[in-house]
Amino acid sequence: MSNDVLVGLGSLDSLTTSRPGLRHGSIRYVAEAAARIDTAKRRLRLRSGGEIAYDRLIVAPGIRFLWGQPEGYDEHTASVMPHAWQAGDQTRLLAAQLRSLPDGGTVAISVPGGLMRCPPGPYERASLIASWLRVHRPRGKVLVFDSNNHFPRQDVFMAAWQELYPGLIEWVPPTQGGAVIRVDARTRTLYSSAGSQRVSVANVIPPQAPGQLAVDSGLATGHGWCPVNPLSFESELIPGIHVIGDACIAGAMPKSASAARSQAHQCAVAVAALLQGQEVPAGELGSVCYSRLSEERALAIHGLFRIEGGEIRQVQSATDPAQPPPSAQLSTEARNWYADIRADAFGG
Repeated sequence: MSNDVLVGLGSLDSLTTSRPGLRHGSIRYVAEAAARIDTAKRRLRLRSGGEIAYDRLIVAPGIRFLWGQPEGYDEHTASVMPHAWQAGDQTRLLAAQLRSLPDGGTVAISVPGGLMRCPPGPYERASLIASWLRVHRPRGKVLVFDSNNHFPRQDVFMAAWQELYPGLIEWVPPTQGGAVIRVDARTRTLYSSAGSQRVSVANVIPPQAPGQLAVDSGLATGHGWCPVNPLSFESELIPGIHVIGDACIAGAMPKSASAARSQAHQCAVAVAALLQGQEVPAGELGSVCYSRLSEERALAIHGLFRIEGGEIRQVQSATDPAQPPPSAQLSTEARNWYADIRADAFGG
């Protein structure tokens, strides 16, 4: 929902929780960062210096950014060309830059290749920014520089752009110079095989890999992500540790909050069974990604997955003809889903 914040449809406060529901019953909630996993002694070391012993450990390391891709893009550059791919200060910065955009100015969104958090997110962002431009900066434009030849529900997104924002959004695939290879933050210029493009606002989303904790703990392979047993989400590299969420390799499941939630449920059932010496039952996994096309309309991408033959197999995909068409009802469903997943995740 942080894309809503960018265009004034929500606030960061509305996306913040104090996690009160976790502080009850047999749950001990520790508000500290994990620094290191001592896999030999089965202890989790905290940044404060303390440690917690474990029989089984479930981790959700999330993502880290691969700085330097594109060339010239680093943490300092992100203060000028925000990625806003982790909500907070970066969201505020990109929102402020949009409000300062001159009429007739260009907003560029650079989408990385490879696996990333929230695959439809850049295209929802383009839609909502165009919706804001149409009202506040009608001579403005959004350029989507894409390192991918295709994106989720591309036909639906592009049809909506043509209907709602004719001439406001231009999608540039890699065959036409969409893969940004270098940036110049001083002049807000993006460089690709097609040449250079100077813009008023540059939203550069860098390539991603598992969080540093996963790398330091030996949970990630050489190609970057964390292989797991699909039935229990136990690491294939380190016994006793389960990896869920964006960092794990979960077949065709997207790196989304809904997928992580579904993995968490399966992992919880698995850990309970393993601690009692029982077989782990195979359940169904699911995901749904809602993307706002405008303030009033959204689309949904439903995915259904089964654990069969030692793999997570996809039963329903983004290209399934049964996917619902965009509607105002789906926009309402998105908000209801968000309230539900917050309550489920944080015990609210």
